[in-house]
Amino acid sequence: MSAVLTLVDVLRDPRVWRGTADAVALATEPTGHALLDAALPGQGWPQHALSEILIPIDGIGELGLIVPTLARLTQAEKVVVLVAPPYVAYPLAWAAQGVVMRHLHFIDATGRDALWAAEQCLRSGACAAVVCWPLKADDRALRRLQVAAETGHALGFAYRPSSTAGNPSPAATRVQLTVHESETRLCVVKCRGGRVPTTTLTVRSRRRA
Repeated sequence: MSAVLTLVDVLRDPRVWRGTADAVALATEPTGHALLDAALPGQGWPQHALSEILIPIDGIGELGLIVPTLARLTQAEKVVVLVAPPYVAYPLAWAAQGVVMRHLHFIDATGRDALWAAEQCLRSGACAAVVCWPLKADDRALRRLQVAAETGHALGFAYRPSSTAGNPSPAATRVQLTVHESETRLCVVKCRGGRVPTTTLTVRSRRRA
């Protein structure tokens, strides 16, 4: 009997994939992008988990992937934290996209301090979402962020270089951005709760001069 109860407890754990049924039961937050929602199991970013966004260079529309989610959370008066963003934020631009600035907080830190701050914010239970840029994080550091997101019931987003795409990662979801002439494209390279979609999405088109 105890073995049966233990199995039930295991199956209730959100980290356990139970096949196609999980795609329906998976708790998610909509991304705000219809095509991306359709591509991800559960129709959005996995809740209480770390999502990695792999980028080749800065400034290709990578923040646009998560701004709709951050805007919705801050509009619901939930706390969102950005840990060590690589550039100075422009409040008017964030506000123009629907982000309520009084619920958006910034932490200035570097190296291990930035990883520590991101982990503590995720684990605290006080933050709805935490965004970080752990450029030199190893698998162990990422695992700590993933566990912290689960513990604190928070959304975690980590922007990392595309060069790390071949490395193993404990993140629940990994998406990779690439630049093709006048377009920024996205492919899902890992997702919890379903098969990795083969479709490549266009997330940003830039007009030529």
